[in-house]
Amino acid sequence: MNVFFISLGCDKNLVDSEQMLGLLTSEGIAITDDETQADVIIVNTCCFIGDAKEESIKTILEMAEYKTNGKLRGLIVTGCLAERYKEEIKKELPEVDAVLGTNSYGSIVEAVRKVMEGAWYEKFQKLDGPPLLGKRMVTTGGHYAYLKIAEGCNKCCSYCIIPKIRGPYRSVPMEDLLLQAEELAAGGVKELILVAQETTLYGVDLYGKKSLAALLDGLNQIEGIVWIRILYCYPEEIDGELIDAILRNPKVCHYLDLPIQHASDSVLKQMGRRTAKADLTAVILNLREKIPDICIRTTLICGFPQETKEQHEELMQFVNDMEFDRLGAFAYSPEEGTPAEAFPGQISEEQKLLWQEEVMELQQEVSFDKNEAMIGKEVLAFIEGKVADENVYIGRTYRDAPDVDGYVFVHTRGELLTGEFVKVRITGAYEYDLIGEVVS
Repeated sequence: MNVFFISLGCDKNLVDSEQMLGLLTSEGIAITDDETQADVIIVNTCCFIGDAKEESIKTILEMAEYKTNGKLRGLIVTGCLAERYKEEIKKELPEVDAVLGTNSYGSIVEAVRKVMEGAWYEKFQKLDGPPLLGKRMVTTGGHYAYLKIAEGCNKCCSYCIIPKIRGPYRSVPMEDLLLQAEELAAGGVKELILVAQETTLYGVDLYGKKSLAALLDGLNQIEGIVWIRILYCYPEEIDGELIDAILRNPKVCHYLDLPIQHASDSVLKQMGRRTAKADLTAVILNLREKIPDICIRTTLICGFPQETKEQHEELMQFVNDMEFDRLGAFAYSPEEGTPAEAFPGQISEEQKLLWQEEVMELQQEVSFDKNEAMIGKEVLAFIEGKVADENVYIGRTYRDAPDVDGYVFVHTRGELLTGEFVKVRITGAYEYDLIGEVVS
């Protein structure tokens, strides 16, 4: 029996996929990278925004064709789309043979066996149970891996469906995370990337207080780990204890991802966010004062219901003033079942995309200036691959998270290995990427 696995959506979803793959392989089930040879195909879906939903449905339908064009006997849909639209999938996608909700991944082996027997299978457990643990099959190349430290969210922003499809905030016990990290390090992982719907609240449900700082202290002790990167930090939860932990643990990258979403107080209030522009400014300035070389990444939503041209310009001014090192902007997507979907004053798609484009054009200028300022500096680069037919390697600095940030293109006459850390002098800059040479 061969299983072909597709993981869509975010890095948190990828960890779920890797854990399901671990369960499958531990039962002796073979994983194939050729969908035409698959007996069972599993699609771990995303539906966070409209585009993700469309991609998930398109992928399911494409994979279903292998029932006629391949040897496919079972098609399993897991993840957010399955949790949110299980009845619609059962009714409108007869090609699907099994559906698993977001807290039912532990039943993936049973699902595979049932569909191989020709039976329908579904499993949806309450969204308040502990996150899935166990051995993972790392799919990121083996040198870096995501460590999901919590599941779910309690913030309930007005535009977000996550609490309804992922449940309340549940931290993974620290001892389990440290054990996972040790196993990953033993397998060759050198960079750990901490993810959750919100990393900064880690531990509040288990230990009665925020415990990300204590987790960083523990992870910093693990032999073999070189970098620890933190994503998805809500700005209102950044405190002195976390900043101190970043400073005292040398393996923790001076990099924080702060998804602020907007800078207009009235838009932030409509979004259900817990910060105002003055709070955001204070957090960013404090981080830069305490950690001068910090790289700050953020994400923004453009075209939220009732957003005015003046509020958009206020956001543009904030982006210009704050000079974020990394920034992604997204057009607002009205999601079924969220309060914001019913808000009056929905913005046209054309306007949302125009505002998104304006933000990204401004950020491109900011990013280029930031990158130019790196010329002449020496940084550590994590090598991830090589440019075909050239003596140029692709790497990342501490300022770059995989898949979302830029690269440094490293020129050398020598040979570098994937997963190697090398010192690089920056010699040139593009809008989002750097050029460098190995320091001999």
